[in-house]
Amino acid sequence: MAQTSAQKVLRQQTEQQLAAIINRSPAVTGLVAVDLTNGDMFSFNAEVVFPQASAIKIPVLMSMYKQAHEGKFSLNDTRQVAAADAVGGTGVLKDLDGPPPMSIRNLGILMITLSDNTATNTLIDLVSMQETNAMLRSLGAKHTLLQRRMINAAASGRGEENISTPADAAKILQLLYKGEFINKATSEEIVSILSKTDRQTSRLAPGLPDNVPVAFKPGILNGVSTEWAIVLLPERPYVVAVMESYKVKGQAERTVEELSEVLYQYFWRMGNATRYGTYVDPKLIK
Repeated sequence: MAQTSAQKVLRQQTEQQLAAIINRSPAVTGLVAVDLTNGDMFSFNAEVVFPQASAIKIPVLMSMYKQAHEGKFSLNDTRQVAAADAVGGTGVLKDLDGPPPMSIRNLGILMITLSDNTATNTLIDLVSMQETNAMLRSLGAKHTLLQRRMINAAASGRGEENISTPADAAKILQLLYKGEFINKATSEEIVSILSKTDRQTSRLAPGLPDNVPVAFKPGILNGVSTEWAIVLLPERPYVVAVMESYKVKGQAERTVEELSEVLYQYFWRMGNATRYGTYVDPKLIK
């Protein structure tokens, strides 16, 4: 009779815990979490298409870097933020009295770290939806589409939504972590910017110890919550793409936080224990 390994049992238990959390929620919930040391994956509703809210700003940032690499502009070039680009929601540019010209790089940093919608609209006009979507197709993210500027309810109502799937988001995050988007230096710069996002805006972060770095971008719309994240756990880094739609107000409001806690406990144990479950110095694990 074949023996069952303790690691296999732990994985099965973790998958059951994740499924229970997802099934308790009335929302449609998608999750992909990938072990960056061996590619092992937890996957729930991975191919379901979800609105992305501000998480779509990661592909916009990537398109900005790609086109700069191709010589279409320099990241040090400046852009004047037009009055037509100013929109509400998150960010600071909308509140400035005549914002000065800003470098393209700094607009990208504002777009991610402060989720500045005005900076985002300026960059969408620069990189174009068509070029960004072509880039996404070339990366194999076929279900991820940039279809509208920020804060455009009319476009959203017409179905012109910015969309992706947990599978696509996880694929993109793995490329960035592995240094496979354009080149290692560019990938690392993008991850560095994602690491500067205010941790208090993350729904995954409450499931992590404060000393575990996370590079992420969340997004929120009415009835929708998304987050793309690289959890830089030293012993066992992993990516998480979690998405909710059709949320019911007042119900299952901590789904993402609970999923994050279960994932962290699993990956920490996988990174700090032998295959039999004994905790040792990770440097000694073979």
